[in-house]
Amino acid sequence: MNDILIALLIGIAAGIIDVVPMIIQKLEKEASVSAFVHWVVLGLIIPFVSWDIAPWLKGLIIGLLSALPIMIIVFPKDKKSLIPIGVMSVVRGAGVAGAAFI
Repeated sequence: MNDILIALLIGIAAGIIDVVPMIIQKLEKEASVSAFVHWVVLGLIIPFVSWDIAPWLKGLIIGLLSALPIMIIVFPKDKKSLIPIGVMSVVRGAGVAGAAFI
C-alpha cells in the first residue's frame, strides 16, 4: 500500500507541474483537469510496469505513448503545441519513473 501512495504522490506532483503553466496561460479548465488526471494516472502506472529496461527509458516511452491521443486531438487546432507536448511528456515520464525508483 505504501508503494501505491508514493506513486500517487509522484503523479500528483507531476500533474501540478504540468497544470501550473496551463493555468498561467489561462487555458481551458477542462484541459487543465484532463492534464492533471493524466499525470496522476501515469504516476500510478509507470512505476508498476515491469519492462526489462532502465526506469527512465520506461517512463520516457510510456509518457510519450500516452501523449499520442492528446496530440491527435490538439493537432487540428494548434500544430505548434505538438513539440512542447511531446517533449514535456518525455521529460515528465522519465521524471516520474526516476522519482519512483529513488
